[in-house]
Amino acid sequence: MGRGPMLAVVNAAVVEGVFGRPVRVEVSVTQGLPAFNIVGLPDASVREARDRVRAAIASSKLTFPASKIVVNLAPTELKKHGAALDLAIAMGVLAASKALSDDARIDLHHLGLVGELGLDGSVRRVPGLVSLADALVGREIVVPLAGAAEAAAVRPGEVRGVGSLRELVDWLNGAGLRPSLVDPVDASVDRIAFDDLADVRGQPIARYALEVAAAGGHHLLMQGPPGGGKTMLATRLVGLLPPLDAADSLLVTRVHSVAGLRLPDDGLVRLPPFRAPHHGASMVAMVGGGSGAVKPGEVSSAHGGVLFLDELGEFPIGVLESLRTPLEEGVIRVSRAGASVTLPARFQLVAAMNPCPCGLGGGDDGRCRCSVAAIDRYRRRLSAPLLDRFDLHIAVEPPDPLSLLDRGQEESSAEVRERVAAARARAAERGVLCNAALRTADLDACAPLVGPGRQLVETALRSGALTGRGLQKIRRVARTIADLEDGDVDESVLARAMGLRMPFVDGAERAA
Repeated sequence: MGRGPMLAVVNAAVVEGVFGRPVRVEVSVTQGLPAFNIVGLPDASVREARDRVRAAIASSKLTFPASKIVVNLAPTELKKHGAALDLAIAMGVLAASKALSDDARIDLHHLGLVGELGLDGSVRRVPGLVSLADALVGREIVVPLAGAAEAAAVRPGEVRGVGSLRELVDWLNGAGLRPSLVDPVDASVDRIAFDDLADVRGQPIARYALEVAAAGGHHLLMQGPPGGGKTMLATRLVGLLPPLDAADSLLVTRVHSVAGLRLPDDGLVRLPPFRAPHHGASMVAMVGGGSGAVKPGEVSSAHGGVLFLDELGEFPIGVLESLRTPLEEGVIRVSRAGASVTLPARFQLVAAMNPCPCGLGGGDDGRCRCSVAAIDRYRRRLSAPLLDRFDLHIAVEPPDPLSLLDRGQEESSAEVRERVAAARARAAERGVLCNAALRTADLDACAPLVGPGRQLVETALRSGALTGRGLQKIRRVARTIADLEDGDVDESVLARAMGLRMPFVDGAERAA
């Protein structure tokens, strides 16, 4: 009689959305014609593991079994993507073919393995190590040495890094040293990389709008001709925001890890991210997706931070309209034939645009070369529902030349950040992260409309200068202004909030 099948089980994980899912890699090696099959809904990159594993085992001077090999990836209803299963498949083949000792097979059962194999037997880093490591709870995790610090950020004291397949085999067989546990890198919150608000001169209204936006988490649209400093202002907003809390830090780190973005040295993203996609970005690049695994887009990469859209009027209309749902709900739902995932997308939108296609409209010097029809076409690229989602809309004109030449005592980001932190602390007492998250039902208590203030907004509503959604946004902005001053919402505060939300006009009104 022939030998029965030799079995091995190895614990691994794959990424689904931005979260890890544990996977059992079950390997059967039986007598028969040599074959190597992988089942359990593998995609093309997982099926290609057959060739990588075979070459890596041979390069490591180990014996690849000349037998029938079947690899089952459980649970079978979960679509498997990427090369993160390579190391687990290779170790499963070696364990099932008795290339590992009995003790090594026992030790292997208690480990979680994640990593891509090179043809030379090296173990390479894969995207999403944070999510993959977090999925293998209760086990020591073996990961590529190059990504060990990233995994240790979420699983401190439980991660070992290896550089090659042979290193792992020798360790388990007792012929090599046991890789050391990887300690997390000391955490640090470094603001040096952020540009300082003190560099912005001659823009008192824009600076104030930026402070209000940071304090309340409000979406901001800046409109004006080139050279006014719109981009300069936007890049300094993230330096005014407080560090991420523990939950958001872990979630943002997961997103960036899966998206393949560079992580800090300590493995955790602790400061709000700043994303500034080009106006040629596609729908998939913006909201996420892809033909295989669903990858996070820019709206998810900006979660917890700032999404800056320069030249807003140049973005494809469909891309802009896709922002409406995440702006309201804080998530983006991506559906494909093989998967449907929900990705985090709570970001602060900051946008900049010119007043017309040539960029010179709105001035009194007559330099604008655009017709009324051209301006209207430019404006129609931005729908009213999208524009209504901006809490703040300000005009940014070029500053007075003397203000650029004089070295005034403009406040630094650190000084403004202190006021922003105090305002956010007052918002936290109401149970929200920032005032932009206040529910409509809470506004009557924290931003009441009484007396002259009520008459002010009533006039704006009756004239059509303010919509119902706009009214609630004005009240939230007013609450933020009051928090910055540690005061109450009154008529003057409401008037300033409305002043920071200038009405949109069409080409005919500009021509007039």
